[in-house]
Amino acid sequence: MDVPTKFDAAAALSDLLGPRLSRDANAFRHSASSEVSNGASKLRLAQLLALASRHVRAGIPLDPGPDEVRPLSAGVPGWDPSHWSLLETLRVALLLASPDMEGDTFPIALEHCFRFADHGESCALYRALALLPGCDRFVWRAGEGCRSNMRSIFEAVACDSPYAATHFDEVAWRQLVIKAVFIDVPLWRIDGIDRRLSPELARMALDLADERRSAGRNVPPQLWFCLGPHGGERGLQAVRKELAEDDAQGQRGALLMIARTGDALSGDCRWLRTALNKHARFVEQARQAGFTQQALRFL
Repeated sequence: MDVPTKFDAAAALSDLLGPRLSRDANAFRHSASSEVSNGASKLRLAQLLALASRHVRAGIPLDPGPDEVRPLSAGVPGWDPSHWSLLETLRVALLLASPDMEGDTFPIALEHCFRFADHGESCALYRALALLPGCDRFVWRAGEGCRSNMRSIFEAVACDSPYAATHFDEVAWRQLVIKAVFIDVPLWRIDGIDRRLSPELARMALDLADERRSAGRNVPPQLWFCLGPHGGERGLQAVRKELAEDDAQGQRGALLMIARTGDALSGDCRWLRTALNKHARFVEQARQAGFTQQALRFL
C-alpha cells in the first residue's frame, strides 16, 4: 500500500506561477523565495511581500483552469484559488517558503507582516491561512479579518477556503454567515455552509428577514438558504410571504429553502405550484446541483 504524501501547497503555487510570470517576476520569485527559506527576518519577510508589487501588477487575475484547480481542491479540500490575483498568489508562495512554519517564531513573523501590511498584502495573508501548518493557531487573526469593514478582506477569510468552516466555533461561524448575507457575499463560495447549518443560524436569519421587512427593504435572496431544515413553522410562513412578493430572486431563494427542508417539491398547494411553474428552469438547475449551496449560483 502506498504511503500518502503530504500536499505541498508551495510547490502547487509555484507550478501555477511559473508560466504566468514574466522573466523579471520569476527572477524575483526565485531570489525572494531563497532568501525567505534561508531564514529572512520578520522585517525582511514583510519587505519582500511588499516588494512583490514592483514585479507583478495588482489586479491581474490568476485565472487557473479547472484542470489546475482540481488537484489543489483535492490536496486542501475546500480551497479554490480561482478568485485569487497573480500578485496575491506570488505573496502567498513567498510566505510558504518560510522555514519551520510549525515552530514558535513563525506566528510572530506572520503577525508582524499583518501589522505592517497594506490592503493588498493583508488579503494575501488572510488567503494563506488555510495553507499554513498548524493553522488553528491563527483563529484570532482570521476573526479580525471577518470583523473588517472592507469587503475584500472579509472575502479573503470567508470565501474559497476551508478555514472558517474547519476552525471557527459556532458563534464565530454564525456571525460570518449572517455578515455574508448582509453584505451580499456569494454564499456558494463559503465552504462548509451545507455542513454547518443549525437551528440558531436559522433563527438569526429569520430575525434578519423580519428586520429588513420592518424597514421596508427586500430580504436578501441568499438568506433563505441559511434555514435549511431548521426553519420550522416560522420559516415556512416567512417563505410563503416571500413567494407572494414581486421579487424573482427572492422567490427562487425561497423555493431553494423549501427543497432543502426535505419535502419534495410536489406543488401540492396553489401558492407553491404557481411559484414552481414560474421558476421551473431554476428549480431544475438547483435539482441538478443537488439543492446544495452551489445552486445559489443560479439565483
